[in-house]
Amino acid sequence: MLVDVVDGVGRLVLNRPRAINALTPAMIDTLAATLDAWAEDDRVESVLLTGAGDRGLCSGADVRALRELALAGDPGADAFFRHEYRLNALIASYPKPYAARMIGITMGGGLGVSAHGSRRLVDTTSRLAMPETGIGLFPDVGMLWYLSRAGAAGAYMALTGLAVDASTAIRVGLADAWDGPEQAQRNDTGDAAGVVGEDWVGDCFGAPSLMEVLERLDGDWDTNGPRDCAEVLRSRCPLSLAVTWEALQRAKAMSSVEQVLAQDLTLATYLVHHRDFAEGVRAQLVDKDRSPHWSHARLEDVTQADVARAFGE
Repeated sequence: MLVDVVDGVGRLVLNRPRAINALTPAMIDTLAATLDAWAEDDRVESVLLTGAGDRGLCSGADVRALRELALAGDPGADAFFRHEYRLNALIASYPKPYAARMIGITMGGGLGVSAHGSRRLVDTTSRLAMPETGIGLFPDVGMLWYLSRAGAAGAYMALTGLAVDASTAIRVGLADAWDGPEQAQRNDTGDAAGVVGEDWVGDCFGAPSLMEVLERLDGDWDTNGPRDCAEVLRSRCPLSLAVTWEALQRAKAMSSVEQVLAQDLTLATYLVHHRDFAEGVRAQLVDKDRSPHWSHARLEDVTQADVARAFGE
């Protein structure tokens, strides 16, 4: 982490460019301690978060390290989420202007330290995503507060984990404005289809149940988009998909980011110890064979009792 104050601006630079600034416990604690101090520091009028290097703001948490902690039964795995979510809540309620330049790759935990800010800037290089269903987790760091309010487009992002561009990010509420010369572009809102540029997204991801989402994607379409999307969903962790769908529905009725983060903590501290997380990270980031063996072969095999356990019920 690089930390300084220049002309009233507290500058925070995530400084692990070779890892696209993936968050470590030390980085999270430094961010929280610095923001706590700056909240009472008259020298600091506003805060700006950026990432070192040219690949992105932040690729998320260092999930390989998190996997090792969980496999070892280290309490640091649960502590990671407690500290991370406290930081997310701090940013969401920060008493001073907090800007983040969400340039390049901004995913997972990277959205947790940026999308809760008061000024979220994107540009033509921005690629935002919550890819957790591909590694046995779920879209956390409070992002379901936004995605549950973004209709079909929010469900699309939460379930598929696929990246979206700057225009989509603005329209679903994860960003505010274009950075630099692109600011002249329109920042208006759109419906679910317009958000991701395909009519089928609104039709399919607006379904009343997760299984019906898949059924609609498998329908008779004159484009390959829905079928390709169905393949993506079937490659994701079935338990993660079912938990994410239920968490989305519950988040719709919540009244604050803090309530969503409380739900996140319950789910994260369950799923991080589930074998699907270890397997998902292994397949994607350790062995990189892209062939995870999930605990459920199909989404249809996940029971309501399986989902309820993740919610501590």
